[in-house]
Amino acid sequence: MPNRPAPRRFTVLDNRLLTPGMRRITLGGDGMADFPAEQESAYVKLHFAQAHSERPLLRTYTIRHQRADAVDIDFVRHTHGGPASRWAEAVEPGATIDIGGPGPAKRVDATADWFLLVGDMTALPAIGANIETLPREACGHAVIEVHDEADIQPLDAPAGLTIDWRINPSPGRRPDLLVDAVRELAWRPGRPAVWAACEFSGMRRLRTHFREERGLPREALYISSYWQLGADETDHKAAKRADAQETA
Repeated sequence: MPNRPAPRRFTVLDNRLLTPGMRRITLGGDGMADFPAEQESAYVKLHFAQAHSERPLLRTYTIRHQRADAVDIDFVRHTHGGPASRWAEAVEPGATIDIGGPGPAKRVDATADWFLLVGDMTALPAIGANIETLPREACGHAVIEVHDEADIQPLDAPAGLTIDWRINPSPGRRPDLLVDAVRELAWRPGRPAVWAACEFSGMRRLRTHFREERGLPREALYISSYWQLGADETDHKAAKRADAQETA
């Protein structure tokens, strides 16, 4: 197995509250020197030191925006957050962090006849990046769950793409919210490209809807869970592996 490339070291340039439920960290410095271009919606691995281990704790986040000298990463705020959330709340400009990646960008097929993007706040950075790279003539729908009306963000969407914001102050505890909203949509004619990501239980319900109720072929669907209620990232990964084996 080939060795993973060494992580890049980034410097925090800015830390600001984007909405009541989301914080944006801008990173630049030496890490941008050879960082590949056009990585909006790609994932990276943030490295956090552990007190009793030489190995860092890794947490996965999405590149929301990229410029020549900086990237933006958005963090959903949690009342009882983990190490990444606590870091994002407290970190100040000038601090450094090691980051691995980027991994592959998960983009919708821009050649489709229409588009459907679905997700909760953890997926909002990737959904926003996808929407803003769609052709200006694109049409379709986005269904996005946020914690509060104040968490609705302006997105540069094509005129033909409608955005349905759904409010859920208890994320992860209403796994049918997104799939029920999707069922309300009129299914357009032509070849769709569907992108969906959210909490694990909600993802499974959406996947059943798309595959069994809509008969969507695998090549037309990207679907993933970004987190799991009551589980840390390690346990969530184990649940995803088991789920993938069940549905292979």
